[in-house]
Amino acid sequence: MLWGVAEDHDSNPIKLGLGRLKERGVKIVAVNPVRTGYGAIADEWVPIRPGTDGLLALALVHELLRTDRIDLEYLVRYTNAHWLVIHAPGTAADGLFARGTDGHPLCALRDDSGAQAFAPADAPDIRPAIVGEYLLPDGRAAVPVFHLVAGRYLDTDCSPDAVATRCGVSANTIRRLANELADVAFEQSISLPIAWTDVHGRRHAEMPGRPVAMHGMRGISAHSNGFQTCRALHLLQLMLGAVDTPGSFRFQPPYPKPIPPPNRPGRTRDAQGHLDAMPLGFVHAPADLLVTGDGTPRRIDHAFSWAYPFAAHGMLHTVIRNACARDPYAIDTLFLFMANMSWNSSMATHDTQAWLTARDERTGEYRIPRIICCDAFDSEMVAFADLVLPDTTYLERFDAISLLDRPISDADSASDAIRQPVFAPDRDVRAFQSVLLDLGARLGLPGMVHADGSSAYADFADYMVRHERAPGIGLLAGWRGADGHAHGRGAVNPDQLARYVEHDCFWQAEVPESARYYKMANRDYLDWAASMGFLPPDSGAITLQLYSEPLQKFRLAAQGHGELQPPDALRERVSKHFDPLPFWYEPFEGAELAGADFPSPRADGEKVPGGRMRGSEAPTSPSSGTACPLPASGEKVPFPLSAITQRPMFMYHSWGAQNAWLRQIATRNALYVHPHTAAALGIEDGDEAMLESHWGSVQVPVALADNVEPNTVWTWNAVGKRAGSWGLDRDAPEVRRGFMLNGLIADVLPRTPLANADPVTGQAAWFDLRVRLRALSREDVERNSSAGGHPPESPWGARRT
Repeated sequence: MLWGVAEDHDSNPIKLGLGRLKERGVKIVAVNPVRTGYGAIADEWVPIRPGTDGLLALALVHELLRTDRIDLEYLVRYTNAHWLVIHAPGTAADGLFARGTDGHPLCALRDDSGAQAFAPADAPDIRPAIVGEYLLPDGRAAVPVFHLVAGRYLDTDCSPDAVATRCGVSANTIRRLANELADVAFEQSISLPIAWTDVHGRRHAEMPGRPVAMHGMRGISAHSNGFQTCRALHLLQLMLGAVDTPGSFRFQPPYPKPIPPPNRPGRTRDAQGHLDAMPLGFVHAPADLLVTGDGTPRRIDHAFSWAYPFAAHGMLHTVIRNACARDPYAIDTLFLFMANMSWNSSMATHDTQAWLTARDERTGEYRIPRIICCDAFDSEMVAFADLVLPDTTYLERFDAISLLDRPISDADSASDAIRQPVFAPDRDVRAFQSVLLDLGARLGLPGMVHADGSSAYADFADYMVRHERAPGIGLLAGWRGADGHAHGRGAVNPDQLARYVEHDCFWQAEVPESARYYKMANRDYLDWAASMGFLPPDSGAITLQLYSEPLQKFRLAAQGHGELQPPDALRERVSKHFDPLPFWYEPFEGAELAGADFPSPRADGEKVPGGRMRGSEAPTSPSSGTACPLPASGEKVPFPLSAITQRPMFMYHSWGAQNAWLRQIATRNALYVHPHTAAALGIEDGDEAMLESHWGSVQVPVALADNVEPNTVWTWNAVGKRAGSWGLDRDAPEVRRGFMLNGLIADVLPRTPLANADPVTGQAAWFDLRVRLRALSREDVERNSSAGGHPPESPWGARRT
């Protein structure tokens, strides 16, 4: 099952893999509003409405529970299904795990006599209870996690009949999918004759498996309910016992990691300026947040604040608005690397351009005083930079594809790689990574200079070899140690890059055969991972989480417990969305627009449809409590359709725009609309129409296609270009005929002064866009054409001084 996957980073290899699966008789099901990419070769397409994947996943869980087709043995062995949860409403311990004096979570033991007994939940060879209410020795009540799971998801609100209309998938289809999943998992189960040892030292003669695999991508996560949707999908897999078993979703080294991962975000600096931890990390409890005493965010992007506590990747999409609004403080320099934030990498594109050029009302100086942009090509963002650092291409520099970043491992091996220069640059450019190291040394930053102030690294190639994240752990895992014979963990090897080049720039270490499955509780894997530096020595089992205690800690804070509590304006938000069990809610934009009295968007005098910010206006910050004023118009507008984009394999983001061959594949794009939807609106194939959101509007050419869910319209991302960018002719078809949806996507919510993002992780809700589509008369089209051409946003945006 492919959930929210159009195409992935390694598109062609995945297609080849799917082809091999189909040759073996594997059924492929694509859950996606649009059938393109991998979905085009799927055996079944489930045209779901955007933002409702969590509903479908929980309805499948409901059916598995209702029909008693779940893997209870797997749940007890590898998850926290049997851990006891304290039931003490109104107290600071409500919803936390019951623990023994040693801190280990407790479970109740099954006893046919009716007597109550408890044991550490991770003890071997026990018979834990998974339902029922139990009285702890201290008098408090507690119930197993699975008891809560069954109680929630057996409710009729999760039934196929209850969710079918909202997710656009019939109840019969949901029941059939649940039955097929259960049939394959339990009636067609498989087993590999490979002996292995679990963390308790018990030997197992074989590795039983569930041949049900699921792959989720941005289509399920880039919503304001994306975090809970991903959790719902994880829950579904766990109910089937289909995580890291033969035939199922599998961990790729260096994963799995402890849950939650131990690396918290850095909070303080010492006298030498060293941050006490990495800038990004994983929050465990309110004490890990980066906020001041009154709850104000300490970071310019507001990551790790009460509004977005678990923003483990940071929140680049909020930086420019916040910097212009000087919230929580003013900045003097915005430094961007290959981030096209004035165009296809931002929401509210026109507004973002205005913030980049906004001036202080009193001084007349730019609100963002300096913008530095590093890029290899003349992207739209370059026009707004005060200083441009020309970068190398990937053919002209060393790079590390590291296990410390986004690993390229497969489930049976750990892998990393380097890029080496194929030829020397023929112009005045430097690799961005080397420039950063140079800047760090000039600034005297900790870790980048020796004691005498000299640079610690000659360039990035030197850094790749000599930098250590921890003793013996560096960017590259292969050929470590003075003699190059160590792998994973080892001393610096000065000849490491030469060894990579000798091996076609790749390193790979196979996971031992006995360690390839059940990695979360496989002693052989955990020991091997420790030897490689992926885990600390003597790691215990990594228990998969049905119920998340860190989320409950935030909910308790919102309910008034503990020293650190959210501001009053965010209490209800935190209390609702930090549910320790996955749940579904309507994406924020759709919920706030439903039945709302929102005026119609309009084109202003600059001939730029939509967008609220113009000229030197400063945006109202998402945290300041006041939303920006809506465009003036009296017309009430319903927004009945969802609008999404997909990234074309041949032009991921906009980085293929400089390639003349790739440009020939698609120099313009259309809005794809289902024939029934178009007919109801009086629109025919090839017509020009106006697409409007509550934030803006854009004129689009319409193409009819029946490979889209009828309540959804879509187009390719990153085809439309700004005039004068990428070295294109000003009349290039990408400029005159290409368009983007980014200008219609609000970066803040319609009614709530917060970012248009997930309330837990801060993930940008790119795919929550709600729109209406209306036909244009020939006179409208001619008038728009004479007023500024198509698309209207392309000529807009003044270059900074």
